[in-house]
Amino acid sequence: MINKTLISQRLELINCWLKNLKKLSYLSYEEFISNNINSAAAESYLRRSLEAIFDIGRHLLAKTGNIEMAGEYKSIAKGLASNNFVSNDLGKKLVQMAGYRNRMVHFYSMVTEKELYDILLDNLGDIEQFTIEIKQAILK
Repeated sequence: MINKTLISQRLELINCWLKNLKKLSYLSYEEFISNNINSAAAESYLRRSLEAIFDIGRHLLAKTGNIEMAGEYKSIAKGLASNNFVSNDLGKKLVQMAGYRNRMVHFYSMVTEKELYDILLDNLGDIEQFTIEIKQAILK
């Protein structure tokens, strides 16, 4: 059985971290890189958001009999779309997010301030869209 309380709690965390990421997105690039705490905070909030997204996905897939899709991050992304928890468009973006999550965790020394800043400007809407679609699918 899907634990709606767990889902709701994870979505609240994502929304909290998303607010902090949005605050960082209001900085100019020069302001962003002027203090290394900004990029560290962006990386931390982004990584935590991605982990929570995939925790939610893993839970949904496991609890709906799709345990084989609940292992790898890209499988979770594809499984969420194929089981109509999220749209196909968002599912494709989640596959990209899974790849970036792996980059942040395993190739952390290669993550640049510029790419983090670009994500702040261009991709936070995808995280927000995830929260909207999951709420619509699960917390109706």
